[in-house]
Amino acid sequence: MTRIFGNFAPYFFALLRIVAGLMFAMHGTQKLFGWPGDGTAMPLASMMGFAGVVELVGGLLIAFGLFTGLAAFIASGQMAAAFFIAHVPKGPNPLLNQGELALLYCFLFLYIAAHGAGIWSLDALRQPKPAVTY
Repeated sequence: MTRIFGNFAPYFFALLRIVAGLMFAMHGTQKLFGWPGDGTAMPLASMMGFAGVVELVGGLLIAFGLFTGLAAFIASGQMAAAFFIAHVPKGPNPLLNQGELALLYCFLFLYIAAHGAGIWSLDALRQPKPAVTY
């Protein structure tokens, strides 16, 4: 069976990685700088401040595709911890405890960590090029 848009899969994956990374980074800017939002920033030396640093730095690394596997794995772990710490106490169902975004980010970043950055990434530029033989 032929995949629809199969030839474009690397490009769609790159777009997914970039958009997810930038959206995750915006969660970090919201915690650290209060933007976007009401301008209220979390103290840096707090759990939410630390989460903001992971989200901002990790999100940008994922978006730019630099050290993507490690950054995505750490971001995945943070989202798993966020789900169990902040959402599960309200109940186990992600749709009812408002944890679906954390759970979705968790598994999306786990997939990105396993897949690697792919095209349009700084990791791809860092890969050694095969020697050309004539």
